[in-house]
Amino acid sequence: MLRVEHLQIGDLPLFTFEVTAGECLAVEGPSGSGKTRLLRAIADLDPAPGQVFLDGAERSEMPASAWRKQVRYCAAEPGWWTETAAPVFETAGKAAAARLDRLLAALGLGAELLDRPLALVSTGERQRLALARALIDEPKVLLLDEPTAALDPQATALVDELIKYQKLAGRTVLLVSHDRDQIERLSDARMLLPKRPDTGATAERAA
Repeated sequence: MLRVEHLQIGDLPLFTFEVTAGECLAVEGPSGSGKTRLLRAIADLDPAPGQVFLDGAERSEMPASAWRKQVRYCAAEPGWWTETAAPVFETAGKAAAARLDRLLAALGLGAELLDRPLALVSTGERQRLALARALIDEPKVLLLDEPTAALDPQATALVDELIKYQKLAGRTVLLVSHDRDQIERLSDARMLLPKRPDTGATAERAA
């Protein structure tokens, strides 16, 4: 279970909510309401006072790298620091090789894409590769920021099915998406961020 208590992010309301294993919480709100900032704060990528617990362990009780291995943020515009995707997956170890094959197949990607220069890979393919990168070592929590923004309907359907599988596998998912139909398909609960937050308010989580 992911539990957030009194998390303070700039002038946004204080966030207090929980998401159970196998559940998808959709974070909604207009542009600039803080959806991405919330995900990044939970992943401990940006400083934010307050407490975030995973299965009872608070994030400050472990190194940031250990926390992020379990609580994985997947950006809307993922960054890459290698010429090809292959080196990123090689660091996951031999045990992840079969898992990678399954992920690529589930996302409609061929293994040859790993060795292609990322500069020659389409935006949608890079986005799906980034999702595979986020899942390769099986984190407990997925923080997905517009995971299908650059995808066509067919690729979006593949990603949706993969997210559903992650839920069945017991992973917790926080989803930011502009696609209302996708939110209807995947979410078990929703949290709406106001356009003009009042400092000190508590964000409400509505089922």
